[in-house]
Amino acid sequence: MNPEEEGLIPPKPSVKAPANFTSPDELYKELEDSVRKYHPSDDLSLIRKAYEVALNSHGDQRRRSGEPYIIHPLCVAIILAELELDKESIAAGLLHDVLEDTPMTLKELIGIFGEEIAFLVDGVTKLDKINMVSRQERQAESLRKMLMAMVKDVRVIIIKLADRLHNMRTLYALNEEKRRRIAQETLDIYAPIAHRLGIYAIRSELEDLALKYLEPEKYEYIVSEVAKLRPRQADFLQKQMDFFKTQLTEMGIECEIEGREKH
Repeated sequence: MNPEEEGLIPPKPSVKAPANFTSPDELYKELEDSVRKYHPSDDLSLIRKAYEVALNSHGDQRRRSGEPYIIHPLCVAIILAELELDKESIAAGLLHDVLEDTPMTLKELIGIFGEEIAFLVDGVTKLDKINMVSRQERQAESLRKMLMAMVKDVRVIIIKLADRLHNMRTLYALNEEKRRRIAQETLDIYAPIAHRLGIYAIRSELEDLALKYLEPEKYEYIVSEVAKLRPRQADFLQKQMDFFKTQLTEMGIECEIEGREKH
């Protein structure tokens, strides 16, 4: 993990979490609720154990936003649950920073959670150690290939994408220079990887957030114009979906039609 990217700082008496931040226990409940919506097993003891270990390991660490650091891995885990990943991936999401930012060792992690989860956490940690700051933009494709080649289990890169997405959502806590650098890196490296993996929801949000920090005036203009068009677009989209469903039903084809607006 890059502490600069994560916004990690040592705890100080003057640093306080925002008054409106969601508590870790509330976020954990949201995580459990999300997993229960799709997972066939009601046994979430592995996820609970990963949460408790991460909570204790990160201790009093805080992010630059002032929030307790544990909120970051919780949000990463929630993103993974929204993608309906397995419990091992979600546990690894909760633990993805413990090797980099806490005294816990890989051997200890294996002893607590076994080889599979430790392998995922260690894979994310190794990706975090790649220095991309000094790379030229023309090397973005080579970096993407290198990242993908390093990953023996695609779940590692998905956890990293969830990590990057939450960092982008909280990028406001860093200074402008760092925001722009991380946003450009996201646009060049991570959004294309999400696209290649077919995770379009993450790709779209990464691109939108990158634009917000790289071209703020253009971003605000587009947001404003899209907001004006949205009611009409939503009505048009619904009519088209209804039309196609009617036509297919009349042909004896049972179907569900879904649509979405472009980001």
